[in-house]
Amino acid sequence: MVSNSPVVASRLKRPSWKDPRLLMGILLVLLALAGVIALVGAADHTAQVYIAREDISVGQVITEADLSVAKVRLNDVASSYVSVEDGLASGKVALQRIAKNQLLPRASLGQPDALDRKPVAITIEETLPSQAVPGARVDVWVAMPGVKSAFDEPELLLPGAEIAQVTSASASLGGSKSTVVLVLVTDEQMPKLLGAQANKAKVSVVWNPSGSVR
Repeated sequence: MVSNSPVVASRLKRPSWKDPRLLMGILLVLLALAGVIALVGAADHTAQVYIAREDISVGQVITEADLSVAKVRLNDVASSYVSVEDGLASGKVALQRIAKNQLLPRASLGQPDALDRKPVAITIEETLPSQAVPGARVDVWVAMPGVKSAFDEPELLLPGAEIAQVTSASASLGGSKSTVVLVLVTDEQMPKLLGAQANKAKVSVVWNPSGSVR
């Protein structure tokens, strides 16, 4: 037999702030939000640093006109490069060659008296090897004027010298073209090279692919 007594509907209760399921849901949302913020922050962890507009030679005084600004992510090596935030100290010179579009290493800057090599011009009459470009290493050979022959046997004078610059020049009006190579020379090597040039030695440049000084 079916009972005719009224059925009392159960009331829906509002969730309480003390409900552990609600607290757990809020916690999960907050953790997900924190993860997204951390991920975005890590992805945008970049710094503005200086880069060379053109090749910078050893001994060149560096100003902001020689540099551009790039936004890059360096992470743990950021302190090794000059940043826009730190600024560029005035009067600094390049202690090593800095190629075009290369970041500016802190170790590449210093005072002029810190230079241990100076550029010396060498005029070359023969064709240079194609690899003889700024930054490359070459061996400089000299043959002194001889008594029994035009020149004595060549001797290696500067092993593994770095090229600072290469330019074309005219040997004389209407004459054949020669090449002027600026090589970086230490104070100890300087007298021998200048002496050879003063005595009109024949100077040759040979590409040194290993860069070894020997």
